[in-house]
Amino acid sequence: MGDCRIKESGTKRKMVNITKNIWDFCRNETVFIVAVLLAVLSAVIVPPSMEYFTYLDYRVLALLFSLMLIVAGIRKQGIFSLLGEKLIQRVRSTRQLELVLVGLCFFSSMLITNDVALITFVPFTIELLVETGMSGRLIRVVVLQTIAANLGSMLTPIGNPQNLFLYSLADMSMRKFILLMLPLTAASLIIFVVMIGKSGKEEIQARVLLASEIGIHPQKLAGLVILLIICLGTVARLVPWQLSFGIVLGVGLICYRELFKEVDYCLLGTFAGFFIFVGNMQKITYLSEQLQKLLKGREFLVAVGASQIISNVPAAMLLSGFTDNYRALLFGVDVGGLGTLIASLASLISYKFYANSPNARKGRYLLLFSFYNVIFLAILLPLAGFLL
Repeated sequence: MGDCRIKESGTKRKMVNITKNIWDFCRNETVFIVAVLLAVLSAVIVPPSMEYFTYLDYRVLALLFSLMLIVAGIRKQGIFSLLGEKLIQRVRSTRQLELVLVGLCFFSSMLITNDVALITFVPFTIELLVETGMSGRLIRVVVLQTIAANLGSMLTPIGNPQNLFLYSLADMSMRKFILLMLPLTAASLIIFVVMIGKSGKEEIQARVLLASEIGIHPQKLAGLVILLIICLGTVARLVPWQLSFGIVLGVGLICYRELFKEVDYCLLGTFAGFFIFVGNMQKITYLSEQLQKLLKGREFLVAVGASQIISNVPAAMLLSGFTDNYRALLFGVDVGGLGTLIASLASLISYKFYANSPNARKGRYLLLFSFYNVIFLAILLPLAGFLL
């Protein structure tokens, strides 16, 4: 009898753990689940066929996979944390400290994407400010870092997923893309400098050298840098995506197998799900025509609004199927990353890190996050509209 009760208790615990794991997955990967559900529902209207394979943009998926694997490897080498520590050692005031911490996210996001910039530097910032007794500045700095990563990443095609997707779709050169996004990015930087410049400039009393684990292996790092250059060649349309993907996959399997678990496969699945959904929606003539009418002349504002509700990556993918005004869409989804906490999913990364920090004040974080986002949105929204 006792054995039966023990087995029953163990079974219940397993069921509770399974349920918790499913709930955690659904909560953390909501957009992926929505993408899959939309793909499945659309498949009821447009039955699956071989044509489904033509919906997928294999170049975008291959580039996204390759870049995620390479950047994860470079980040694990600790090179970015080392750079942060070297810069922090040179600061003398709180104003300089804020400029460095926010600047790290702003500029690094252009190359390593907004989410990786936040994964790298937000924990670094939390540890630094807590250890140096400057926890009072933590919310402000993390919020500004989040906005900085979202806005700095606008400049390059590889700065964020929606840029990579729309850049591939628009078939423009890298130079043209950067020149297109430069005014908005430069304006964002000026706002940060002015905003931080108005903060206090007290001298930093405590000096703490963070004992981060730097495990740089020159040969591995060199290999990753070479792979990154090859991928950038593909972004610039100098190297065929099939070749770069094959090289990354082959070298990865031989030398960097541990990095495959670092790839965000749910993001790849999200893209695939939306590719199928949009492809099917285009087959429904009436719906396609209505969406085209809705978007015509309103691409920018609709993209900004849609980003607030479903976040900017899905917004870019959904709306791109019904308009070819990719310039307006690009401005809309990038500026649309400002606003709500889910407008850019990268913003959730910072919030989760802060929420798990000592003495976290989540309500104040959300309030300050909204306040600063409204300021940036109020300035950049009309500027982007003027540039269009």
